[in-house]
Amino acid sequence: MTISRRQFCGALGATFAAANASLFAADTDPEPLRVIAYNIYGLTGWPKQRTLAQKAVAKGQMAKRLAMELALYEPDIINFSESPSKELTIEVAELLGMNHVRFPSGGNWPGTLLSKFEITESQNVPMKGQRPKDLFTRHWGRATIKLPNGNPLIVHSAHLYPTSDPTIRLKEVRAMIESMEPDLDAGRLILLIGDLNHGPDTEEYKLWIDAGWVDTFAKVGEGEGPTIKADIPKWRIDYVMAAGPIADRVIESSPLFEGAFRLNINDKQSFSLSDHLPQLAVFE
Repeated sequence: MTISRRQFCGALGATFAAANASLFAADTDPEPLRVIAYNIYGLTGWPKQRTLAQKAVAKGQMAKRLAMELALYEPDIINFSESPSKELTIEVAELLGMNHVRFPSGGNWPGTLLSKFEITESQNVPMKGQRPKDLFTRHWGRATIKLPNGNPLIVHSAHLYPTSDPTIRLKEVRAMIESMEPDLDAGRLILLIGDLNHGPDTEEYKLWIDAGWVDTFAKVGEGEGPTIKADIPKWRIDYVMAAGPIADRVIESSPLFEGAFRLNINDKQSFSLSDHLPQLAVFE
């Protein structure tokens, strides 16, 4: 019987995964790993035209408001899509006691990755060859995070192309998967987090699953799990995906339709932190 390269690499990766699985936890009983993907809408509040949102921005409150709300969920790793100025993301990181790396945008929508653990290396748009001008106009970056036990966790932070026409987005997904293949085949601990701008019923989503990614919400979440918009959520486009041994350890995944992340539709003066909801995933 002959096997494909993908099957061979998958079997090899499974061997590494079995070895890595016993190393995922530290020697002492570890805390769960808590991960949040969040498009923060430039940290302007949403709707940004509302008087109180504009007042919060003018008073320099938004970084503190965001950090305080996120801190309630004790995140270890966070991705921001549509980051504001570097000064504001640094302020959020410092308030949360997190390391951070900024991923420049091909347009005007940079990304940020924050981690309580050391970020040992990072690369912006780590695709093979030069980035075509029409791809990754939002952001895509890869970073390696050193877990408390010393093991590396590879995290891809991404915000893919919007619009109902998936042509550009499909090109982005294929380029990302090509770049990810060595890590996927080796069975390393990998996360893909961010605003992927497609639903779970699309060709883009199928490409991720066929490549070996596990959608944490599909695995352990409840209901439909929409992440946008923050007033009446209808679409699920924000994800925490996992591959390698960590994918088997997800115990919770849900959008945070609560607190300051949620817009009170009965209060015409209220605003939420973003038009998106954060997507939280927890790994044992």
